[in-house]
Amino acid sequence: MFARSSSAADTPNEKLDSKDAVLKKLASLEANHAVLLGKAVVVGEFNDTARKYELHKTGPRGRDFTNKVCWAPDRKRALFCGANHAVPHRLNDVWEFDLPSLTWSMLYAPDLPRGYADLGKDTSDVEFRDGLLMTKRGGPAVIAHTWWGLTYDPRHKTLLFMNTWVTEQKKAVQALGGDPAELYTGPPLWAFYPTTRTRKPFKAVKPYPVAIFGGMLEYIPDLGGSIWHTNNWQMHGTWLHDYEKDAWKDLKANGGEAVFEKASPEPEQIGYYDPKRKIIVVHRHYATHHFDPAKLEWKAVRAGNKDDGRTPYGHDARSVFYHDPVSGHGLLAQFETNTLWVYDPDAVTWTKLTPAGDPMPTGGKRLAYVDPIANVLVVMDGVTIWAYRYKAA
Repeated sequence: MFARSSSAADTPNEKLDSKDAVLKKLASLEANHAVLLGKAVVVGEFNDTARKYELHKTGPRGRDFTNKVCWAPDRKRALFCGANHAVPHRLNDVWEFDLPSLTWSMLYAPDLPRGYADLGKDTSDVEFRDGLLMTKRGGPAVIAHTWWGLTYDPRHKTLLFMNTWVTEQKKAVQALGGDPAELYTGPPLWAFYPTTRTRKPFKAVKPYPVAIFGGMLEYIPDLGGSIWHTNNWQMHGTWLHDYEKDAWKDLKANGGEAVFEKASPEPEQIGYYDPKRKIIVVHRHYATHHFDPAKLEWKAVRAGNKDDGRTPYGHDARSVFYHDPVSGHGLLAQFETNTLWVYDPDAVTWTKLTPAGDPMPTGGKRLAYVDPIANVLVVMDGVTIWAYRYKAA
């Protein structure tokens, strides 16, 4: 049976009691087997906005191009935030999931709903402060998809989010009586601190990267910060953010734009950091890439195609891709085809998995993450929780 502390140091906001039935199911789960663990409870200080959209019943659910869930090792729980495309809501709430207790906890209740390209019908909770559109509670008034631009920084115990969206911010500032010329136009990087349930915007000065849609934000221990990677017509580059200095550095990966463009993944990629091999593994559509932080080098290692039958489709709105620490491989859940795949970065091969046991839920608003303590890939279909173990510990 896996051990997980629920002391105040690990769960500073609340202690959650593990469920014996869940622990027993996880303890008896064999390799390449899956099991339905049951229904999660949903807890939090729900406001009117949360109740309007029945978040107190469903939890966050998957949100279109917002499917990435980040493991917080110090908390031994998984964190989630980000907006839907438009329907049924665009909210800036933040959530945490605890596996042994099967609990969705809302850490930050949503501010008022935002519109697709504006701040919504009711802007009474928004103010223009210090060059930024913020809510009076200190949250981002503009809220975006995460794509793969969400990561957890264990050194600073914070969830980091590149909050890029199409909101017509200058019009919004003007409507609030502010001066659009004072609007900060750099990368909209935000932090959320789960311990204090507070948020912080960053306002780096130039030089800084272009914050495009569909980029990748990933914390890299070897580099002591988080990289922001994009490769399209707007920007070809991999940049490193220094948290303490709030400064960005162009890593000049691959030594030149032409080489970089051919070697690195394009937007809407999914990927993870491999702490043993000390590389980033990324999959985008049918192409697989590795990034070596020591060499500052991207490499296109595999080019599959939709007809080869040996490659899953990687896309941040349709699949998730996480490191499995027991096997050292990558686990990809493809929600569009309802399949699981495993990637071996040494052999550079993909294998489609055929799990025994309970079938994966098939809902259209799923989330997933790898829980390294329980040694399972967890899929959350609303409050229905399913777990899959690839290899025995």
